[in-house]
Amino acid sequence: MFISCRNITFSYPESETPVITGLDLDIQGPGFFSLFGLSGAGKTTLARLLCELTTPSDGEIRKTGIRKALYCHNQERLPGWLSIGEHMERVTSRDRQGLFQELSGEFGLTPLLSHRFRTLSLGQKNRVNLLRYLVQDFDLLITDEALANVDEPLRHRILSLVKNRFPDRMIVYISHNVLEVAAFSRTVYVLSQTPLGSAVLSGIVIGLDLSTPPIKNEPVLQEKAFRIIQAASSWAPM
Repeated sequence: MFISCRNITFSYPESETPVITGLDLDIQGPGFFSLFGLSGAGKTTLARLLCELTTPSDGEIRKTGIRKALYCHNQERLPGWLSIGEHMERVTSRDRQGLFQELSGEFGLTPLLSHRFRTLSLGQKNRVNLLRYLVQDFDLLITDEALANVDEPLRHRILSLVKNRFPDRMIVYISHNVLEVAAFSRTVYVLSQTPLGSAVLSGIVIGLDLSTPPIKNEPVLQEKAFRIIQAASSWAPM
């Protein structure tokens, strides 16, 4: 399971400056990885490129051992004419019904399955949406601020569950919570903003190996978080 990006550049048609310029990236899976960067660094754009929801203006992306890639973000909405349970029945295959029951319980969603999506809180909507992707068949799942509105204790429980429940998949987690990224990730890929001329955003990927996530070691966690922020704030290679 491998992702290789070579010299990736991407520009939106209405923009005069590229969001990503000359980006190289290798991710060797499976595992739980994170993508971190300041606002506007190109995290969402890169996620959509990796899931083939858009194509680069230049460069090449190759994926080996990845048949199906899914992209989950926190602005998605479910159809309003179905209950949560009815919608989940439609997207969950028969052989994954057990997984659905397990995860809905762990996510605290079982009591909400008879509800309509529009009646849920933002945090509940985020959990339902993530669950919708986890019960599908995938090799790569990129979650873009998918748990942004979920309270911290439950968010950490869900992240631990996802990491341990899907060890044979590639999960790429996008979050602005640097301590969370440092605590759970095998490797953090940091997108740095690089000012060129006026303010061109250039993707420089710096892999920080966190193969032993320091969830319970506060000094180590703080040190890892500092390195991530430093990499995201600097345009010089580290």
